[in-house]
Amino acid sequence: MRIGIAGLGTMGRVHAAAYRRMGARLVAAYDADPAVTERFAGEFELEPAPDYESLLRSVDVVDVCTPTFTHLEMAETAFALGVDVILEKPLALTASEGRQIISAARESGRRLFVAMVVRFFPQYRKAAELVRAGELGRVGVMRLKRVAFPPAAGWFRDPARSGGMPVDLMIHDLDYARWVLGQPASVFARRSPALEGSALEHVQAVLEFPNGALALVEGGWAYPPGYFRTSLDIAGDRGLVEWSSDQPPPLQTLFPKDAPPPALGLPMAGLEEDPYELELRHALEALESGAPFEVAPEDALAALELALAVRASADSGKVVEVA
Repeated sequence: MRIGIAGLGTMGRVHAAAYRRMGARLVAAYDADPAVTERFAGEFELEPAPDYESLLRSVDVVDVCTPTFTHLEMAETAFALGVDVILEKPLALTASEGRQIISAARESGRRLFVAMVVRFFPQYRKAAELVRAGELGRVGVMRLKRVAFPPAAGWFRDPARSGGMPVDLMIHDLDYARWVLGQPASVFARRSPALEGSALEHVQAVLEFPNGALALVEGGWAYPPGYFRTSLDIAGDRGLVEWSSDQPPPLQTLFPKDAPPPALGLPMAGLEEDPYELELRHALEALESGAPFEVAPEDALAALELALAVRASADSGKVVEVA
């Protein structure tokens, strides 16, 4: 399949490098800034597209890495021209726009993959497998953290164009919580006070699930430049799995108290393969074979709705029902 990339900022570069490593047929690139298009195309030896429709007419799949507020138009245009879409998260700015994108894909007969990359990080994936295998017993609490410095690009700092931190950053862990524990019933979130007009934002959210389990999700754009930390821990009545980006091992597991630990400690997951490469390889293989995506469009919509519920709760100070 011939692949084109639209939007040549940070994520466009990350995706292009992943395609190159996997030997995919990346052929063309487009950015709203012609100078950026020329530089990027030269660096990756691609055809520079003069406009978005020209890009679409030269490819079978378009990887859209443009700002969130453009996703609806970019996706609908691609589907109208018969091109499959890989779309960087979040799906859209609003649930209504997300449903429009999914509807456009369905009506066109083309396919949509939304890049929720945390599902493809080996340590997060292994933790989910342990839960599903019953190794931790009945899960009571999940804690997820993703905190960073505020993005430099101006559109990120405008919630009307990015959705704000809950929709752009926190959505990763909200999607993961839902992937592992199912659909929550409600969310309650609090936002740390920030200076008027500041891009700094830090939110803590409690997701309650129908079976009584809780997910405590923390996200922030409030740290010094260059700071990015993530962590997870999942506690069940038979064991605990935890991981932090600050610790050397990719995953730590405390084994069930009623089972002996293994005789030899071995790493349970590694990072030999780049998660973005794993994600994009999966998307291309599913497109070629017709197999289902691991992240269905409806999953991406549900994650967006959950992020919007977190934002609404943080704004109102009230519990928001989401089930």
